[in-house]
Amino acid sequence: MNTNAFRSLSYGVYVVSSWDHGRAVGCIANSAMQITSSPATVAISINHDNYTNRCIADCGRFALAVLAEDSDPALIGNFGFCSSQTVDKFADTPYSIRGNLPVIHDACAYVVCEVVDTMETETHTVFLGKVTDADVLSSRDPMTYAYYHKVVKGKSPKNAPTYLPEEEPAQPKWVCTVCGYVYDGETPFEELPDDYVCPICKQPKSAFVKK
Repeated sequence: MNTNAFRSLSYGVYVVSSWDHGRAVGCIANSAMQITSSPATVAISINHDNYTNRCIADCGRFALAVLAEDSDPALIGNFGFCSSQTVDKFADTPYSIRGNLPVIHDACAYVVCEVVDTMETETHTVFLGKVTDADVLSSRDPMTYAYYHKVVKGKSPKNAPTYLPEEEPAQPKWVCTVCGYVYDGETPFEELPDDYVCPICKQPKSAFVKK
């Protein structure tokens, strides 16, 4: 089986948020889809190892913020490569309460849902949500998963439904050990600038290794 076929499927990039006993929590998701239009219903897939999974189950509600192509890439590092169990991801992330749930500002649209059903797989929970609130925040273009890989040059968190092991680069490159970002400078195999910071997870030069 050639799992690269999965890369031909269409995905977006989203920040899924909920509450942890009154504390805002969230994670990156790329598997979300509208199931029906009337009543409006949305499904998302969240890894069992994501702390947000447990919070959605306990809270019974979730919000889906659609990232734009020009959204700050650090959002993906913050929400995709660390855990809400140990990190307050909303501490430095502007957000508003919409439909009684936290929704980040740097998005082009949002959807708020009440969980009406779940389906368990070996690694993920599929949450089926009845839409209770939704709005368009801007006219910016939504970020697709292909755009994230080809333009932002980001990698998939290992908990993502679409995660596939990356092929080794053809020539040596500097790779972030936290989020997998590959430095794409004019001479990527030479030294990184001393003040270089990963555009995805904001880690310093010391977090990069040559591969």
